[in-house]
Amino acid sequence: MSDNASATSAPPAASATTGSAAGPIIAIVFFNFVAYLAVGLPMAVVPGYVHGPLGYGEVVAGFAVSIQYLATLLSRAYAGRLCDNHGPKRSVLSGMALCCASGICLWIAGLSGLAPAGSLASLIVGRLLLGTGESLVTTGTITWGIARAGSAHTGKVISWNGMTSYGGMALGAPLGVLLAEHWGFGALGLTTVAMTLASWFLARRKPAVAPSGGERLPFSQVFRRMVPFGLCLALGSVGFGAISTFVTLFFASRHWPDAALALTLLGAFFIAARLLFAGSINRFGGFPVALVSFIVEASGLLLLWLAAAPWQAFAGAALTGFGFALVFPSLGMEAVRRVPSGNRGAALGAYALFLDLALGLTGPLAGVVANRLGYASVFLLAALAVALAAMLSSVLHSMAGKGAAASAA
Repeated sequence: MSDNASATSAPPAASATTGSAAGPIIAIVFFNFVAYLAVGLPMAVVPGYVHGPLGYGEVVAGFAVSIQYLATLLSRAYAGRLCDNHGPKRSVLSGMALCCASGICLWIAGLSGLAPAGSLASLIVGRLLLGTGESLVTTGTITWGIARAGSAHTGKVISWNGMTSYGGMALGAPLGVLLAEHWGFGALGLTTVAMTLASWFLARRKPAVAPSGGERLPFSQVFRRMVPFGLCLALGSVGFGAISTFVTLFFASRHWPDAALALTLLGAFFIAARLLFAGSINRFGGFPVALVSFIVEASGLLLLWLAAAPWQAFAGAALTGFGFALVFPSLGMEAVRRVPSGNRGAALGAYALFLDLALGLTGPLAGVVANRLGYASVFLLAALAVALAAMLSSVLHSMAGKGAAASAA
């Protein structure tokens, strides 16, 4: 999967200086949308398929789902280094190829003549390939997009890339259910193969950017520089994870209808904030935007905690999604500034690790709280975590200001 003759490098800031950066950004983050469409297709189908037709229990069904996220987590560092050493286009092409291979495994898992153990094994291999492919594509599209649009548009690239992630999953999940109901589980695999293979050929035609020159830092050193920003991100992600996991149970405990609407509002206001205010990161700076975002998110979570009627819970979910939307890109822009440009991919991979960990740990930890104190207490705990993230980001902002003043002096 060499870039070959297409590996010509355009000046990184060319798009930023000659006109709108929207075109170059959209042309690259589209590949992230396809990857997350592939992630979304089996999302709602895999647990039922493992528990139903294959005949395994809930634990195995949960394992078949979560193994993908473990693969994503473990491949973050590799994805970053691949971008830095061989260019982000190589990372996107490799990731898309792995997503395509995962589709083949899904198709095999759906074959009627295969024993349940064989189907499960093929499914798990496919989940591992998909998780690794997702990591390579999303890290590659962010790095490629920044190089194409210019570093001045870092916040916008990260923000739009995130929109394609959530948009792809939101579209893929119901589409996957529809495909499985009408044409069987194997249709998910064939659809994945078709769209990722087409995207691989399309990505191969895009002009590559050369790997950034300069000093290459050890990943451990890059990771240490990302820790403060990653901790803010992890704490700020607890609210989003808590609503995604427990809002339906919270509504059921109150005997309220339409719990799915809360999730819809969470996602809709998340996307709306990124569409409307992605440019505010460059205008006001990453830390101020992150601080306002944390305040809005914490307010939404407190409203959920205090909700005495469904409309209050809906408003809380909407506020939380609106506030959380710019947390990742605003802190991410500040984070990647702390490393030389040749380590941007590794920095993004290390930074995203904290989001993976936060969303993975929120479910079980919040479950313990819910069992002891009730579902509403989960949102209070999340609000406190977000408030702590706001305080930590304020400290980082102050330290950055003092550092800049010292450098100027």
